[in-house]
Amino acid sequence: MNNILVLCTGNICRSPMAAALLQQALPSTQINSAGLAACIGVPADPWAVTLMQELTLDISGHRGRQVSMPMLRAADLVLVMDVPQQRQLESHYPAGRGKISRFCHFGGKDVPDPYREGEQAFRLALQLIESGVADWTERLTRLSRKQTVKEVA
Repeated sequence: MNNILVLCTGNICRSPMAAALLQQALPSTQINSAGLAACIGVPADPWAVTLMQELTLDISGHRGRQVSMPMLRAADLVLVMDVPQQRQLESHYPAGRGKISRFCHFGGKDVPDPYREGEQAFRLALQLIESGVADWTERLTRLSRKQTVKEVA
């Protein structure tokens, strides 16, 4: 997996946090984020910026952007935050069905949208995102090792 696209609704809360954490965990992978109904050009939510700063990650320069077909085609894996987003994306981009999954797929959970819900909602979203990052990092690392072994053999 060389290119991962993380999507949420507005691209100012969940996906910027998730992309920053994934980039930290998978530094050799290109990680991008966008929104299905993006707040184009809008900075990351102040709560998202604050929580990332607590983790020594800076998303203050992030600006919301709309997902596009070229982004979807370029991605090896597309991670969304909830089942409705997955269904919406799969219906608009049926060719991508095999590479679209939920961020917390392995935990069987959705990451609720914390927009305008305050600090606790952002902390809950971040907790779920951190769990998803751990799960995806483990699985992608394992997949990468298997691929390397196949290439050597």
